[in-house]
Amino acid sequence: MAASSLTIVIKLGTSSIVDEKTHEPILSILTLIVETVARLRKDGHRVVLVSSGAVGVGLRRMDVDQRPDYLPRIQALAAVGQCRLMSLWDNLFSHLRVPVAQILLTRNDIADNTQYVNAQNTFEQLFDMGVVPIVNENDTLAVSEIKFGDNDTLSAITAATVKADYLFLMTDVDCLYTANPRRDPNAQPIEVVSDISTIEADVSSAGSALGTGGMSTKIVAAKLGTSAGVTTIITKSSKPGNVHDIVRYLQEIQKFSDPNDPAIAELPKPPLHTRFLPSDTPIQSRTFWLLHGLTPHGTLYIDQGAYQALLGRKASLLPAGVIGVEGHFGQQEAVRLVVVDRPSPESLNGEFLHHSQEPKEVGRAIVNYGSIEIEHIKGHRSTHIEAVLGYCDSDYVALRHNISFHPDDWNSGPGAPETPSLPASPRKS
Repeated sequence: MAASSLTIVIKLGTSSIVDEKTHEPILSILTLIVETVARLRKDGHRVVLVSSGAVGVGLRRMDVDQRPDYLPRIQALAAVGQCRLMSLWDNLFSHLRVPVAQILLTRNDIADNTQYVNAQNTFEQLFDMGVVPIVNENDTLAVSEIKFGDNDTLSAITAATVKADYLFLMTDVDCLYTANPRRDPNAQPIEVVSDISTIEADVSSAGSALGTGGMSTKIVAAKLGTSAGVTTIITKSSKPGNVHDIVRYLQEIQKFSDPNDPAIAELPKPPLHTRFLPSDTPIQSRTFWLLHGLTPHGTLYIDQGAYQALLGRKASLLPAGVIGVEGHFGQQEAVRLVVVDRPSPESLNGEFLHHSQEPKEVGRAIVNYGSIEIEHIKGHRSTHIEAVLGYCDSDYVALRHNISFHPDDWNSGPGAPETPSLPASPRKS
């Protein structure tokens, strides 16, 4: 692969490819997307499409006017529509002699790390074969517990999986604005975002009549993408050619060692877009999988000492550092890690304490014991596990390589975050 070759993920929402009223495919947009992908490939880049639209196309095929509420009916329409959607993509790309492949995903498909690695290997082979992978959520089988929630999130996870350089989130606006441009004529475009936490734009949480995503889901996707080292870009879906022009512009400015070089200002301006800069310390593949590929089945409340040992000394999680357990889960399942203050003996008065501040989730872990077992051994030394349970599968509740922290906590250092207290458990008689 040439040094200038990039891996680019382009996410298209249902409203970008299917008319909201007639449910007919918007062939003009689809054709422009195909031409854009072909141009990117001629420049030596590898491209993945994350394409919504199966339900919308299914509605048209079955002459159904509105998206139903009944889940099995939605899944049946997705099954009908996915065939026609892929047939449409395949037909359009075939005119330019570009082969495509269908990849349907749910969280269960990447819940196992071996499957996650296999997915990475499959993408790599498709790239080597000159194929454009077209990814969609497997709406035919997915239920709420295993859905990514929207294809914005799916596209961010896909971008992290393929170690993409750029993730383009195509939407109905050119970029983010300081206010809603439809209401405020003084709204200014936000062209570059270096810290997503500073974004306070007026964004809508609702998607289109057919889709499930809105601008807020794109902010979430941008946060996921940038945490994995992916430059994430929002631009207008009705102008797919923008993607090629923006990539060309970004390649040009990367030739300058000084980002403030005045020569950069002399370059032709790219199409309007919002660019979210990647993290300076991107998380690794397995870390991303632990944080975002798995659905947590419960929560472990750990104390500050355990948190400091995990984050600072890269230690594994001992039962002595666990204060509380929430939810029902088994061995080798994922859980949330929440840091809390250990209750003082004076607070253990048989009543739960109430605190105004919510406990802070700091990461995820795959546990060596189930919730019932951890409830028994929490607060104990590892040497006491066998006496408490009658057996000892491991000295640790979770091994360090099965623990990942959210990026916000990496630079805080041990003891830096302020954490609230866990409601004290009733005193045991």
